[in-house]
Amino acid sequence: MRELSTIDALTVYEDALLAAPEGAGALHAVGDDGSRRRLPIGRWLGTPDAAEETVLGRAVGPVLDIGCGVGRHVVALRARGVRAVGVEVSPVAVAIARERGAEVIEASAFEHPMTSEWRTILLLDGNIGIGGDAVRLLRRCAALIAPGGGVLAELEPPATAPRAQRVRLEGARAASGWIPWHFVDFEEIDRLAGAAGFGVTERWRAGDRWFAQLRRPRSQKPADSAGKCERAAGAPGEGGACRPPG
Repeated sequence: MRELSTIDALTVYEDALLAAPEGAGALHAVGDDGSRRRLPIGRWLGTPDAAEETVLGRAVGPVLDIGCGVGRHVVALRARGVRAVGVEVSPVAVAIARERGAEVIEASAFEHPMTSEWRTILLLDGNIGIGGDAVRLLRRCAALIAPGGGVLAELEPPATAPRAQRVRLEGARAASGWIPWHFVDFEEIDRLAGAAGFGVTERWRAGDRWFAQLRRPRSQKPADSAGKCERAAGAPGEGGACRPPG
């Protein structure tokens, strides 16, 4: 087997973005449990598919897309007349998103934005796993969302075995070091949402993908910010914040 150099996850992610379409599909997330999944660079660089449209149709503006990547959901919502903003740590992804007309904040979602005006927060492409602790991220969402607002999250299919807790990204030329990631199971979202002050109001399957809608009661006070996360932990999935995204 060929040897790959080890660099940070954000660099591996950006290298895959810049190599597309020639390099589309040449990015994998390798778990500490031995699992290996191909990451859909081509989908991330495209437009929302039918499964994602079922999510966007439920979004109420203003919308914050955490880990927005190249901004495909932000652009699609804008075309619907819905105000949407992305947050993303990758300078390369942010540049592509802005070229496409998306409004994007280049930062970690644990640091920006600071306002609590958002009525919907998107956690798609596996971004509920950013930082390795879904409860911490959902508490951050609770601090950002307006009373009665909701989170639309993409989840993993129901699991039959424990999932990896860390992943490394493997591209065509290099692999990253390990980063924490939380693969949230469709069947465990109730427990995690409840720990962050949300209730699960809807869940559905679209094709081979699984989603849920979470809501925070109008009377509930925002949770405290979960603090800062490491830049590497927000790489690909933080898509706006990072992504082995899904």
